[in-house]
Amino acid sequence: MWNQLCEIQNKAFGRKKEYSEDDFWKHKARHFDKMVDERWEKPDSSRDFLIQKLKDNPGATLLDIGAGTGKWSLLVSPYAAKVTALDPSLAMQEILKEKIQKQGINNIDIVTGTWPRDYVASHDFVLASHSMYGVPDFKAFADKMSATATKACIMLLRAPFADSVMAIASRYVLGQPYDSPNFQVAYNALLGMDIYPDVIMEAAGTWPAWTHDSFEEALDDLKNRLNICETSQYDDFLSDLLEKHLILKDCKFVWPSGNRSALVYWEV
Repeated sequence: MWNQLCEIQNKAFGRKKEYSEDDFWKHKARHFDKMVDERWEKPDSSRDFLIQKLKDNPGATLLDIGAGTGKWSLLVSPYAAKVTALDPSLAMQEILKEKIQKQGINNIDIVTGTWPRDYVASHDFVLASHSMYGVPDFKAFADKMSATATKACIMLLRAPFADSVMAIASRYVLGQPYDSPNFQVAYNALLGMDIYPDVIMEAAGTWPAWTHDSFEEALDDLKNRLNICETSQYDDFLSDLLEKHLILKDCKFVWPSGNRSALVYWEV
């Protein structure tokens, strides 16, 4: 199922791509960084957990897969001997470089690469925070994490609510509650790989609500996520669903909260 959901999501992203550059984040990296800053204004158990693991293992090294603008790398750098921030986007890397220089950090190495394709030397801890969704082969992604880590692997994934608007829409259109790769699918895949991880769930409501400027925009986005842009077959049901659940606030159509994050941890 992971591969199928990955294909649906990648098609949705492809249709919304505004620019032709190879670097998807070239024009979006700073906006992305701001969004993560807003999410991180609230405390969460995942950050506390990872910091404690590093405190319990002084001198440890950490690989941050899909590091982006470096929120996790910067967070753990005071507690790690070395952090390797792996990311394919030069736009993302540029923001991280600015922050490293501004904060005077000297133990973060930035590496250009894509996981699991590119080689990275062994690290004590290997972290992948929401960086696996675009990779069709989840098993290869997780297997290489296990092979690269000498102590433990940590994944953070979105865990959609069973009664969310997207879940209801997905059940109606796709016959199952998921429109994209997520924790539920990944967890079952790990069990099938003979990996039995610990799980920590963040408190509900940590993901910002989706907003749209118009009802039509919300419907178009929903159809894009479900890969049904070319048909009106489901429009009546989806329109009714949105009318029941979206609220109008400050001239924006606001979705109810639909996701929280799950931390998945296994030792190697």
